[in-house]
Amino acid sequence: MKLQIVKYGDPILTKRAEPVTEFDEKLKELVENMFETMYEAPGVGLAAPQVGVSKRLFVMDCSKDKSRQFAFINPVILTTEGKQKGDEGCLSFPGIYFGVERAERLVVRAQDVEGKTFELDLVELEARCVAHETDHLDGELFISKVGPLKREMVMGKIRKLVKSGKW
Repeated sequence: MKLQIVKYGDPILTKRAEPVTEFDEKLKELVENMFETMYEAPGVGLAAPQVGVSKRLFVMDCSKDKSRQFAFINPVILTTEGKQKGDEGCLSFPGIYFGVERAERLVVRAQDVEGKTFELDLVELEARCVAHETDHLDGELFISKVGPLKREMVMGKIRKLVKSGKW
């Protein structure tokens, strides 16, 4: 079932999400629905707060063919290395993209839908995505990663979209 994606301005996006403590059928259904929503949007990552659920969970698939699906539950970034700068978007900021600097490589530990712990060593787009989605779980938005002038330009664009009823 496709879920509604929350847009910038909703307070859930700026609150730290709660840890997942129950690994049950409801959680599995939420993860399935989040994948469906992410693919349809289309996007490569989607955090639970972006669908109105304040839980430390996100889904990711940066492949072109839906072959690298991951659900990260209660993720913790263990190490980061290097830097990469590239355009980044966010499903809660539809149509808005700008350059953001992130780690080139990171190691993340999380749990799967069964509650089993795993670690992944990721680079490039997957590292960028994990960093972006983990920020969502901490109530941080990618707009905070740019300088004040760029941020004001983006906010001006959002204000115009809100005024026109397109946000």
